[in-house]
Amino acid sequence: MNDVIPQELGRARFSRRGFLAGSGTALGAAAAGLPALTAAPAAAAIGNGATVPALVIGTGYGGAVAALRLAQAGVPVEMIEMGMSWTTPGSDGKIFAKVTSPDQRAYWLRTKSKAPVSNFFGFPIDSTITKYTGVLDAEEFAGITVYQGRGVGGGSLVNGGMAVTPKQSRFSSILPSVDAAEMYTTYYPRANAALGVGSIDPAWFETAECYKYSRVGRKHAQRSGFAWTFVPDTYDWNYMKAEQAGTVTRSALDGQVMYGNDHGKKSLVQTYLASALATGRVNVSALHRVTSVTPAAGGGYTVTIEQINTSGDVVATKTVTAAKVFFAAGSVGTSKLLVKLKATGALPALNNETGKGWGENGNVMCGRANHMWDSTGTLQSTIPCSGIDNWDAGGAFAEVAPLPTGIETYASLYLSITNTTRRAEFTWNAAANKVDLSWQTAWKQDSIAMAKTIFDKINSKEGTIYRTDLFGAYKVWQDGLTYHPLGGAVLNKATDNYGRLPGYPGLYVIDGALIGGNTTVNPFVTITALAERNIDKIIATDI
Repeated sequence: MNDVIPQELGRARFSRRGFLAGSGTALGAAAAGLPALTAAPAAAAIGNGATVPALVIGTGYGGAVAALRLAQAGVPVEMIEMGMSWTTPGSDGKIFAKVTSPDQRAYWLRTKSKAPVSNFFGFPIDSTITKYTGVLDAEEFAGITVYQGRGVGGGSLVNGGMAVTPKQSRFSSILPSVDAAEMYTTYYPRANAALGVGSIDPAWFETAECYKYSRVGRKHAQRSGFAWTFVPDTYDWNYMKAEQAGTVTRSALDGQVMYGNDHGKKSLVQTYLASALATGRVNVSALHRVTSVTPAAGGGYTVTIEQINTSGDVVATKTVTAAKVFFAAGSVGTSKLLVKLKATGALPALNNETGKGWGENGNVMCGRANHMWDSTGTLQSTIPCSGIDNWDAGGAFAEVAPLPTGIETYASLYLSITNTTRRAEFTWNAAANKVDLSWQTAWKQDSIAMAKTIFDKINSKEGTIYRTDLFGAYKVWQDGLTYHPLGGAVLNKATDNYGRLPGYPGLYVIDGALIGGNTTVNPFVTITALAERNIDKIIATDI
């Protein structure tokens, strides 16, 4: 994986970075002291008035699965992606920004960065950036900030790649209407194989400088009697070894993760989307967003699409007709669009479960201050490889997370996933012409209490304390965010048991909106496996 993008993707029709097809407009980043972004070759965007057999809204996990399997079944597919195609390096030689130095590439249409770790030693670290269609959207609702990937590849561009299959004993709480045996014998294995999931070499882990922080996390977990486990990932572990050895260009060891990773990580661009494009039946239109879907007079659906530039301005509006439409814009994107379409009369027959059942996978973060003899290392891989499992006793699973500052911090950072039952609802705010979310920050107290069953005990055993300088002034818990949005169009409630939208033949939901709020672990493998199951059924019965 020495190349950022496989050769076939370099020639694909979506290959461009930051520029609309034929626009020729450059961003004046160099003048601002930022990496200059050069125009990639023009791409063939979807045309106004086009008629297509299948249109997929979004290029994340669910959308990528749908596009590949439809194309393999002989169906031409148009994919609509709000973000950019991230393929071309800037003047600094990198496609993506580092965690420690976000620039315009990092954030979606923001003028100030919004890092989850917002402070360091008590000082705010967010900085002014140029407004740009960057790779990470920190979308702010009244009670929570939702981090989402923006670009061809969706969330796979910005996550840590932790590819966890939940324990089968917990599956009935995740997707109660789905046959667990079928998922664990067919669809989870299929998803893991196609995603390229692998695990760190345990022997190498024991001496790798870049995972000293994880070994400290293991020691503390086990000394307090908690189960510690390796976690599979979609990183190329041979590339990681080469990064440690200094024989390849560093990415995970150069602070790249939440704003993208140039080398090593197997995002959807290298896996499902590469396979989809190789069929010759898939086209991707980047910097396009769907604003309306309505039944067409002659059958199928009329889809309204806005084309935007890298400042977020609308430069064209297109109307196309699609026989079938797959909503795969992510839990938030799909839910917001469906709620809007129902409330404004575009799809009035959507049922009353639309917008409900949204959750944040119980995400909370905390940091601990270690003793001087438990240093966590100046070189830290941004790709987590381990976790602490206290789900059965305390309702929490915690990633041992990196804090890749380049200096010794003597800190252990954790992202917890907890067994919260809190669920919010998306609703249409007609006065503001937008969708609201009913999530309340106070609900995070449930998750904090569950996470504390791990970290209070570790602190007591080790004689350590929580860090209070990472998330604001004297703030112990990062309780205002989620990386794992789920729900809003829950399977077998807002849809039938395969993601079909009742009352609208040919409309489907095929992403994380189908999963009601919690997967007990990192969710993208479950999203992928469920999409594989659903598209199997849809192709067999509807295509």
